[in-house]
Amino acid sequence: MLKIFLILLLGTGSALGQGRIDCSVLNSRVLHRAVRYCVMLPQDYEKNISQKYPVLYFLHGLGENEQTLMRSGGWGLIQDLQRQKKVGDFLMVAPEGRASFFINSADGQTRYSDFFISEFLPYIETHFRAIRSRAKRGVTGLSMGGYGALRAAFAHPELFGSVSVQSAALITESPRELNADLRGTGQLSQLLSTVFGNPIDAPHWQQNHPFSLARKNLIQIRTQAIYINCGQQDDLGFEKGAAEMHKQLQAEGVRHEFHLYPGGHSAEYFLGHLGETIEFHWHAFGKAGR
Repeated sequence: MLKIFLILLLGTGSALGQGRIDCSVLNSRVLHRAVRYCVMLPQDYEKNISQKYPVLYFLHGLGENEQTLMRSGGWGLIQDLQRQKKVGDFLMVAPEGRASFFINSADGQTRYSDFFISEFLPYIETHFRAIRSRAKRGVTGLSMGGYGALRAAFAHPELFGSVSVQSAALITESPRELNADLRGTGQLSQLLSTVFGNPIDAPHWQQNHPFSLARKNLIQIRTQAIYINCGQQDDLGFEKGAAEMHKQLQAEGVRHEFHLYPGGHSAEYFLGHLGETIEFHWHAFGKAGR
């Protein structure tokens, strides 16, 4: 297996600490292809060989990849938080998701959710020193990855104690309404048809829809730490879905943190609020026992 070990100076300040990012590939039996991933390791990971760490999975947006955080300055922001003692040491894991929405496709050709849950998580948590418990395992995501993060957390609340999303691709239209758009050849058609079918496979849509899963697994979801934010001027209109999710969780008595901030669907917005999502997960890790 090809491994790339990057010893990088990360951060936005002038005094930068050294951090190690381990980027490699997993030859997936489920997906029948190699899947790239990156893991951000604590600075003293090699020294404290008996130490185990909480783990936070990051799911990227459409058109991005497993190196999104590294290339955008996100890794550096996280190290800044650690130097400021706002968060402690944890593993940050970013898998490559392509355009999968991080779920199984309607036609069964791409079983990404099966890969992520049954193959990728066990692989990471046996090859790296992760604390293998729900309380110390979180998932976060941006845009398409926000959809995937909520889907994973709400479908498998027994695995994830915390979930956060920024500008999540929460679509409030019904499959019937979406099918009217899919008759065309626009961006929405190309984006959704590969994963959800054309026309939209309604049962598949409901099985994966975070709104439906939040109702289905309500009892366990009430014990999760949940954070949602979105830009008020989101270019794709995802602020509507964020507000609807907030309304649903609020009505069902699910404690969560929700914010609509000024801004659009952009890297600047994401980085501007990444820090608070990381702090949110760190506090969730700290509140729970091992």
